[in-house]
Formats: sequence, C-alpha cells, structure tokens
Amino acid sequence: MRFWGITGTNGKTTVAWILAEFIAACEGRRCGYITTVETFDGARRFYTGYTTPPLAALREIYAAMSANGCTDCVMEVSSHAIHQNRVGFGETTVFSGGAFTNLSEDHLDYHKTMDEYFRVKLSFAERIAEGVVPSPVDGRRDFPPYVVCMDGGYAREMLDAVGRLPLNVIPVTAARPRFDLSGLMLAGDYNKSNVLVAAALAEAAGVPHETIQRVIPALRPRWGRLELVENPNVKARVYVDFAHTPDGLEKVLAAARGFTPGRLWVVFGAGGDRDPMKRPLMGSACARLADRLVVTSDNPRSEDPAAIIAQILKGVPEDKAGHVRVEPDRRKAIESALAEAGADDVVIVAGKGHETTQEINGVKHPFDDREVVRNVR
Repeated sequence: MRFWGITGTNGKTTVAWILAEFIAACEGRRCGYITTVETFDGARRFYTGYTTPPLAALREIYAAMSANGCTDCVMEVSSHAIHQNRVGFGETTVFSGGAFTNLSEDHLDYHKTMDEYFRVKLSFAERIAEGVVPSPVDGRRDFPPYVVCMDGGYAREMLDAVGRLPLNVIPVTAARPRFDLSGLMLAGDYNKSNVLVAAALAEAAGVPHETIQRVIPALRPRWGRLELVENPNVKARVYVDFAHTPDGLEKVLAAARGFTPGRLWVVFGAGGDRDPMKRPLMGSACARLADRLVVTSDNPRSEDPAAIIAQILKGVPEDKAGHVRVEPDRRKAIESALAEAGADDVVIVAGKGHETTQEINGVKHPFDDREVVRNVR
C-alpha cells in the first residue's frame, strides 16, 4: 500500500478527500483515507477524533485497509503528528509522496513561533526524502513527488526549502492551471488551488490526466466545507464552513463575496484553550470582508466565552463596530442572523463545519451548525 500525506494549515481535509477521489477513479486502485472528518478503511467509514490518529490506531487502520484491498492511503498529517512522530516515519508509514497547502497563523500555543511552525511542516518533506538515493537516469522525476501550492502563505519559502531535497517538487497555482476547472462546482479560488494540488499529486501517483479531468466536475461540497444548508423558512442562502483561522476566514469570505448580491454575514467565534494570538486577527479579517458580523462562541472549552469574544473584538476597527453583534449563545447567534438576513444576503456560519458537538467546561454537548440552520422556524 502506498501512502500519500497532506500537510498545511488550511485545506488538508479537502485536498485529501479530492486526492482519494482521483485515485479511486483509477482502474485497479482502491483508496482509503484518514482525515479530520472521516476515515475510510476500504469498507467502513468512521470518525477517529483526530486529524492524524495515534500510532497504535494508525496500525489498526492500515491493517484493515490492507485486508480490504486498498492499494493507496491518503492522509492528513498535522503539525502535532509530525512533531511527535505519531505516524512512525520510515517504519509504520513510508510516504510515497506528499503535498503542502499553505501556512498561516494557527497552533502557536503549541509551536510558539511561525518559524518553528514552518520548521515542523518542512520536516515532513525532509522525512519523505530520507533514504532517497539520487538517480542519474531520470533526474528529479525519480524522486518522490512533493506538491507545493504557490497560492498560500509561506509558499515561496517552502518551495525554496524543499527544492534542496531529493524530491520531485511540483509547484502549482490557480493562476496557471494544468486542468480545465470551468466545470468545478466547488466555490472560491482557494478550492481551485485545493483541486490542483490534489490533481498534481494524483498524476504523479500514476492517475491518468483524463481520469482526473473527468472527476473534477463531479466534485461537490461536503463535510462542512462551504456546504450549502437549505431551509425554506430562511430567506438568505446559508453556508457552513470549518474556517477557524484568519487565513481560512479570509478565503471563505472572499469566495462568498463573489456570489453575494446583497449583504455578506458571518457568524463566528474562536476556540478556547487554543492560540489566543489569532483571535483579533480573525476579527479583523471578518470586519474587512463581511458586511455584518455576529460574534459568538465556538468551543470555549475551559475559557470564559466573554473573554474570548473580547479578544476577537480587539481586531474590529471602531468604524465597523456598528456592524457587529455579540451573542455568546451560538444557537441564538445563528438564529438571529438568519432571522434578519434578506433574500439577497448570504450567511456564513464559520468555525465548526463538520463538528457535531460544542465543548464547554470539559463537557461535549450535541451541537451541529447544519442542524441548527435546518431547524430555524
């Protein structure tokens, strides 16, 4: 079984899912996947509770994939998993290739600085390159493929760094696509980048160009990634998205601006016990790109929701204060936005996406943004 790893701050889940779709469409291939949202072992779909599960769990998943005839496994590889070597590099997991999506402010409660965060992400490529013996036969194309998305943060730095490794480095950008994206049903330039990253790695993994091209128009939003949630009682169009970083919010709101004839609303918060430095940046991004902000709770965990909201509001300029509403109760926040938004408006409910619980003081309460939207009367 061949392993393909996706790392980066945003887009890992989408790229992993799309890459698995491309590989599975190739004759003679069966692809399992391990993502934040769902794991597929070739027969069963389930949730592990991790972006990258612990090593013992991975071994069990790999065994099931092998028994179920999987030829390939696509997986998200988080910075925590890289730093802690939770994948068993070179032993349990030998990657045949990988991809880097982007790097932006997140997890600094763990990594402390962006330089260290970048160093950890780079070490994923370094581990793939370990043990590769340069070949004089076909140059760099004999090396494991490593795709670098040039449309996100730290792209040039990553490209320069991995270019010194024995890897077949493949830069991709939505500005110069190698595939026809005119039929793509996933909104936003960032999703074009996600598709092209997955397509480049799929092609390097042996999937024919024409197979990839055939699958692209069939891709549909899923797993709370700019997922349209319909409710006949709501005038506005409502989308649920997992965006929970400044960069992620910028990308999803910029995409939504392109199909919003009226006002663009965003309902969002920030997770507790996680990187507090990104909170004002999230407020700034939303104030810059949305017309109406409803600031609420995400997963406050052990923190006071009011304190988290106060940190978010520090990033909102004074001249935008009149466009901000604060409602710590997430259900009420969503309901109030949907009650006021008009027929030409778009509402983005951001931060939780696929999640079906809300963690407050150590207790996980059932909470699914999509179900809240569907149940508004």
